[in-house]
Amino acid sequence: MWLKRGSLHCAFPGEDPQLFRGLFTKPWVVYAKRPFAGPEPVIDYLGRYTHKIAISNHRLLSVSKQRVRFRYKDYRDGSSHKVMDLEPMEFIRRFALHILPKGFVRIRHYGILSSRRKAVSIPQIILQLQGRVVALIRHIRSRAPEVLCPCCKKALMKTILRFDHRGPPKRYKELLTPSVPH
Repeated sequence: MWLKRGSLHCAFPGEDPQLFRGLFTKPWVVYAKRPFAGPEPVIDYLGRYTHKIAISNHRLLSVSKQRVRFRYKDYRDGSSHKVMDLEPMEFIRRFALHILPKGFVRIRHYGILSSRRKAVSIPQIILQLQGRVVALIRHIRSRAPEVLCPCCKKALMKTILRFDHRGPPKRYKELLTPSVPH
Protein backbone atom coordinates (compact mmCIF):
# COMPACT_ATOMS: atom_id res chain seq x y z
CA MET A 1 0.00 0.00 0.00
CA TRP A 2 1.22 3.49 -0.75
CA LEU A 3 -0.04 7.06 -0.85
CA LYS A 4 0.16 8.80 -4.21
CA ARG A 5 -1.22 12.25 -4.94
CA GLY A 6 -3.53 12.15 -1.95
CA SER A 7 -5.12 8.77 -2.68
CA LEU A 8 -4.36 5.44 -1.08
CA HIS A 9 -3.28 2.63 -3.43
CA CYS A 10 -3.32 -1.02 -2.43
CA ALA A 11 -0.82 -3.65 -3.61
CA PHE A 12 -3.25 -6.51 -2.96
CA PRO A 13 -6.08 -6.75 -5.50
CA GLY A 14 -9.48 -6.72 -3.86
CA GLU A 15 -8.10 -5.41 -0.55
CA ASP A 16 -10.29 -2.82 1.13
CA PRO A 17 -8.40 0.47 1.56
CA GLN A 18 -10.93 1.48 4.25
CA LEU A 19 -9.30 -0.98 6.63
CA PHE A 20 -5.95 0.75 6.23
CA ARG A 21 -7.46 4.24 6.37
CA GLY A 22 -8.92 3.27 9.73
CA LEU A 23 -5.48 2.27 10.95
CA PHE A 24 -3.94 5.55 9.84
CA THR A 25 -6.63 7.69 11.48
CA LYS A 26 -6.31 5.91 14.84
CA PRO A 27 -4.18 7.93 17.27
CA TRP A 28 -1.32 5.55 18.08
CA VAL A 29 0.42 6.30 21.37
CA VAL A 30 3.87 4.95 22.14
CA TYR A 31 4.75 4.83 25.82
CA ALA A 32 8.50 4.99 26.25
CA LYS A 33 10.59 5.78 29.30
CA ARG A 34 14.26 5.58 30.24
CA PRO A 35 15.47 2.04 30.92
CA PHE A 36 16.21 1.45 34.61
CA ALA A 37 19.68 -0.03 34.13
CA GLY A 38 20.72 2.14 31.19
CA PRO A 39 20.79 1.42 27.45
CA GLU A 40 23.15 -1.61 27.52
CA PRO A 41 20.59 -4.14 28.86
CA VAL A 42 18.07 -2.93 26.27
CA ILE A 43 20.57 -3.48 23.44
CA ASP A 44 21.44 -6.92 24.89
CA TYR A 45 17.74 -7.84 25.02
CA LEU A 46 17.07 -6.67 21.46
CA GLY A 47 20.15 -8.53 20.22
CA ARG A 48 18.97 -11.76 21.83
CA TYR A 49 15.44 -11.21 20.54
CA THR A 50 16.34 -10.43 16.93
CA HIS A 51 19.11 -13.00 16.57
CA LYS A 52 17.69 -15.90 18.50
CA ILE A 53 17.35 -19.36 17.01
CA ALA A 54 14.60 -21.93 17.37
CA ILE A 55 16.48 -23.96 20.01
CA SER A 56 19.83 -23.32 21.65
CA ASN A 57 22.44 -25.98 22.39
CA HIS A 58 22.02 -25.84 26.16
CA ARG A 59 18.42 -27.08 25.80
CA LEU A 60 19.47 -30.19 23.84
CA LEU A 61 19.89 -33.04 26.32
CA SER A 62 20.72 -35.94 24.00
CA VAL A 63 20.78 -36.73 20.30
CA SER A 64 20.88 -40.21 18.78
CA LYS A 65 19.77 -41.85 15.54
CA GLN A 66 16.48 -42.82 17.18
CA ARG A 67 15.62 -39.85 19.46
CA VAL A 68 16.25 -36.18 20.11
CA ARG A 69 15.68 -35.21 23.74
CA PHE A 70 15.43 -31.55 24.77
CA ARG A 71 14.15 -29.26 27.51
CA TYR A 72 11.32 -26.79 26.89
CA LYS A 73 9.07 -24.44 28.83
CA ASP A 74 5.35 -25.32 28.87
CA TYR A 75 3.50 -22.00 29.11
CA ARG A 76 0.14 -23.78 29.32
CA ASP A 77 1.27 -25.44 32.54
CA GLY A 78 2.44 -22.38 34.49
CA SER A 79 5.73 -22.00 32.59
CA SER A 80 7.05 -25.27 34.00
CA HIS A 81 10.17 -26.85 32.50
CA LYS A 82 9.61 -30.21 30.82
CA VAL A 83 11.54 -32.69 28.68
CA MET A 84 10.38 -33.92 25.27
CA ASP A 85 11.56 -36.88 23.18
CA LEU A 86 11.05 -36.75 19.41
CA GLU A 87 12.11 -38.80 16.44
CA PRO A 88 14.85 -36.96 14.50
CA MET A 89 12.65 -36.27 11.45
CA GLU A 90 9.89 -34.78 13.62
CA PHE A 91 12.45 -32.63 15.43
CA ILE A 92 13.82 -31.39 12.09
CA ARG A 93 10.28 -30.71 10.82
CA ARG A 94 9.51 -28.59 13.89
CA PHE A 95 12.86 -26.82 13.69
CA ALA A 96 12.29 -26.01 10.00
CA LEU A 97 9.06 -24.18 10.90
CA HIS A 98 11.28 -21.44 12.39
CA ILE A 99 13.31 -20.90 9.20
CA LEU A 100 12.24 -17.75 7.39
CA PRO A 101 11.12 -18.23 3.77
CA LYS A 102 13.41 -16.85 1.07
CA GLY A 103 12.95 -13.12 0.69
CA PHE A 104 11.65 -12.55 4.23
CA VAL A 105 13.72 -10.20 6.36
CA ARG A 106 13.74 -10.43 10.15
CA ILE A 107 15.06 -6.92 10.72
CA ARG A 108 13.74 -4.11 8.58
CA HIS A 109 15.37 -0.69 8.48
CA TYR A 110 13.35 2.51 8.41
CA GLY A 111 14.19 6.19 8.17
CA ILE A 112 17.77 7.06 7.31
CA LEU A 113 18.78 3.38 7.04
CA SER A 114 15.93 2.26 4.78
CA SER A 115 17.06 0.75 1.48
CA ARG A 116 15.47 3.53 -0.51
CA ARG A 117 16.95 6.41 1.53
CA LYS A 118 20.37 5.30 2.78
CA ALA A 119 22.21 6.00 -0.49
CA VAL A 120 21.25 9.67 -0.08
CA SER A 121 20.95 10.08 3.69
CA ILE A 122 24.21 8.49 4.85
CA PRO A 123 26.48 10.72 2.68
CA GLN A 124 24.48 13.76 3.90
CA ILE A 125 25.00 12.73 7.53
CA ILE A 126 28.72 12.21 6.95
CA LEU A 127 28.97 15.71 5.46
CA GLN A 128 27.12 17.19 8.44
CA LEU A 129 29.37 15.41 10.94
CA GLN A 130 32.69 16.10 9.13
CA GLY A 131 35.42 16.57 11.77
CA ARG A 132 33.35 15.16 14.60
CA VAL A 133 33.69 11.65 13.15
CA VAL A 134 37.49 11.75 13.47
CA ALA A 135 37.20 12.93 17.09
CA LEU A 136 34.70 10.16 17.83
CA ILE A 137 36.98 7.49 16.33
CA ARG A 138 39.92 8.78 18.42
CA HIS A 139 37.74 8.70 21.52
CA ILE A 140 36.63 5.11 20.83
CA ARG A 141 40.22 3.99 20.18
CA SER A 142 41.39 5.64 23.41
CA ARG A 143 38.83 3.58 25.35
CA ALA A 144 39.80 0.29 23.67
CA PRO A 145 41.33 -2.19 26.12
CA GLU A 146 45.04 -2.85 25.84
CA VAL A 147 45.76 -6.37 24.64
CA LEU A 148 48.86 -8.08 26.03
CA CYS A 149 50.92 -10.60 24.09
CA PRO A 150 49.58 -14.09 24.92
CA CYS A 151 53.17 -15.46 25.13
CA CYS A 152 55.16 -13.00 27.26
CA LYS A 153 52.16 -11.23 28.87
CA LYS A 154 54.13 -7.94 28.81
CA ALA A 155 54.28 -6.42 25.34
CA LEU A 156 51.22 -4.66 23.98
CA MET A 157 49.68 -6.00 20.80
CA LYS A 158 48.32 -3.70 18.13
CA THR A 159 45.28 -4.65 16.04
CA ILE A 160 46.08 -4.15 12.37
CA LEU A 161 43.04 -5.81 10.82
CA ARG A 162 39.73 -7.19 12.03
CA PHE A 163 37.55 -9.64 10.14
CA ASP A 164 33.80 -9.32 10.39
CA HIS A 165 31.63 -12.31 11.28
CA ARG A 166 31.38 -13.41 7.63
CA GLY A 167 35.12 -13.96 7.26
CA PRO A 168 38.04 -12.03 5.83
CA PRO A 169 37.62 -9.51 3.02
CA LYS A 170 38.44 -10.83 -0.43
CA ARG A 171 41.65 -8.79 -0.64
CA TYR A 172 42.76 -9.01 2.98
CA LYS A 173 46.39 -9.85 2.10
CA GLU A 174 46.67 -6.51 0.29
CA LEU A 175 45.39 -4.76 3.41
CA LEU A 176 48.12 -6.41 5.50
CA THR A 177 51.04 -5.37 3.27
CA PRO A 178 52.23 -1.82 3.95
CA SER A 179 51.90 0.50 1.01
CA VAL A 180 55.19 1.92 -0.25
CA PRO A 181 55.05 5.51 -1.55
CA HIS A 182 56.39 5.98 -5.10
